[in-house]
Amino acid sequence: MAATASPAAGGMDGKPRTSPKSVKFLFGGLAGMGATVFVQPLDLVKNRMQLSGEGAKTREYKTSFHALTSILRAEGLRGIYTGLSAGLLRQATYTTTRLGIYTVLFERLTGADGTPPGFLLKAVIGMTAGATGAFVGTPAEVALIRMTADGRLPADQRRGYKNVFNALIRIVREEGVPTLWRGCIPTMARAVVVNAAQLASYSQSKQFLLDSGYFSDNILCHFCASMISGLVTTAASMPVDIAKTRIQNMRMIDGKPEYKNGLDVLVKVVRYEGFFSLWKGFTPYYARLGPHTVLTFIFLEQMNKAYKRLFLSG
Repeated sequence: MAATASPAAGGMDGKPRTSPKSVKFLFGGLAGMGATVFVQPLDLVKNRMQLSGEGAKTREYKTSFHALTSILRAEGLRGIYTGLSAGLLRQATYTTTRLGIYTVLFERLTGADGTPPGFLLKAVIGMTAGATGAFVGTPAEVALIRMTADGRLPADQRRGYKNVFNALIRIVREEGVPTLWRGCIPTMARAVVVNAAQLASYSQSKQFLLDSGYFSDNILCHFCASMISGLVTTAASMPVDIAKTRIQNMRMIDGKPEYKNGLDVLVKVVRYEGFFSLWKGFTPYYARLGPHTVLTFIFLEQMNKAYKRLFLSG
C-alpha cells in the first residue's frame, strides 16, 4: 500500500506526479472485486461455519473441508458461488471507499522527503478508512450474509434472493430501509479492527521486508507482506466478525430480534458454544482473508504501476 505514495515523474511545480484521486478509488474497488471472484467460495464456507451451532444447536460442520464437501454435495458446484453478486457489490462500495481514502490520507501524511507515516498513524488512517467504507458497504454486506446463509436452511425458510439487487429491493420492501444497515455498528467495528491490522501491518511488513535487504519492491515482496498482514488480521478480527455475521442473518422471533447487539452475540456464543467458538471458522476465514489480501494488494500495486508507466512517466 505504501507503494502508492512513491514518487513518479516530477510535475511542473517540482512535486511528484501521482494518479488522480478518482483513479485511486477506482483501482481500489477493481482490486477488491478481482480478488473476490477467486475467494467467494471461501467466504461462503466461513459464513456457514460462523452460523453453525447457533443457539446451542449441534454444529452442522465439523471442519472447513466438511463444510465445503457438504455444500458441494447439497448445492452443487454453482452453490459455492452463491452470493457472488453481493460480494462484488460489497467490494465496489466498501473496498473502493476504504482503499481510496487510505491512499489519499497516506499520501497527504507522507513527509516532503518521502518519509512514510509511522506505524500508529498508519493504524489511525486504516481505522478511519475502514469505518467509512463499512458504513457505505453495509447494505451489500447484509445481502451477502443472507445469500450465503440461505442454503443451510430448510426450503420453506429460505429467503431465495435471486441476486444482490433483488435482495436489496426485497429487504427494503419487506423489512424497511433501516434493515439495510442492520449490524452497521459491529460491521464498522470489524472494519476498524481489520483495517488497523490489515492496512497498517501490510505497510509495516512491506517496509520491514524491503529494509531487510532480501526483498525488492516486486510481487514476491507484496505476497509475503500480504500473507503476514492476513494472519494478523484474522486473529484480531474474528470475534467481531462472528457478531456481525449473526446479527445480519438474524430473524425476528415473536416480534423481537434474536440478539440485542454485538456484545449480546459474543456473550451468548461464549456461554452456549464455548470461548474458542469466537474463532470458529478460523481456517476458512484466513484461507479467504489471506488470499483476498494478497490478490487485492497485488492487483492494486500492478494497476498503480501500469498507470504510472502509461500516464505519469516522461
